[in-house]
Amino acid sequence: MYEFEHHKPATVADAVSAMKGADDGKLLAGGQTMIPTLKQRLASPSDLVDLGGIAELKGITVSGGTITIGAMTTHAAVADSADIKATLPALAELADHIGDAQVRNRGTIGGSVANNDPAADYPAACLALGATIHTSQRDISADDFFTGMFETALEEDEIITKVSFPVAKKAAYMKFPNPASRYALVGVFIADGPAGTRVAVTGAGQDGVFRVPEMESALSANFSADAVSGVKVSADDLNADIHASADYRAHLITVMAKRAVAKAG
Repeated sequence: MYEFEHHKPATVADAVSAMKGADDGKLLAGGQTMIPTLKQRLASPSDLVDLGGIAELKGITVSGGTITIGAMTTHAAVADSADIKATLPALAELADHIGDAQVRNRGTIGGSVANNDPAADYPAACLALGATIHTSQRDISADDFFTGMFETALEEDEIITKVSFPVAKKAAYMKFPNPASRYALVGVFIADGPAGTRVAVTGAGQDGVFRVPEMESALSANFSADAVSGVKVSADDLNADIHASADYRAHLITVMAKRAVAKAG
């Protein structure tokens, strides 16, 4: 690691102030991406602002058909939440299959969403459910938040404070995981809720998470696995790597979508 100043703010306002005062500050949430990046000397921030001590960023509430999760809430807490299991079990199940137990007990929803890894699970849930990402400055719809691979609408000193999800009538997430990392080679989250019928795909797109309008139209007319079985996603803009070709990922999108619809229905 390179030398840096470590800050441990007690409030969001203090964290914002620390970021504004830094030459090249970076936020530390669960550290599942930042710490390995620092260890490999791929980043050399002047300051590291640790959000772990900010109590206001933690917790889960369910009210008025909306689930609100603090940005520093761990994946394990989401997976174990009785309230989420009762109102939106697809979200709890998604969290329960992120990485391994160590990752789930350290990683946070805010860190995952802010990092926007193209194979992460939460971005698919946010996009499919029509979530809102709340920050220290504003509220951003999921449709406007994810702007590209590892890119979001966040400003340099803007901090995610919580994520709110409308409760859907039907929802399910199915992924084909990399057997080593448990990241999604392809993950499909399908929801029928206040935002309409939406299908979001992670792990496959060159620009990160994306929606599939053709599947959404088909499911709006007939919410069944048969409705999406004939929808083929083009491989043109999909990832290809040592784990799967673009054509294979295109095939998996339809397969995972069918499974998710069957599970949700």
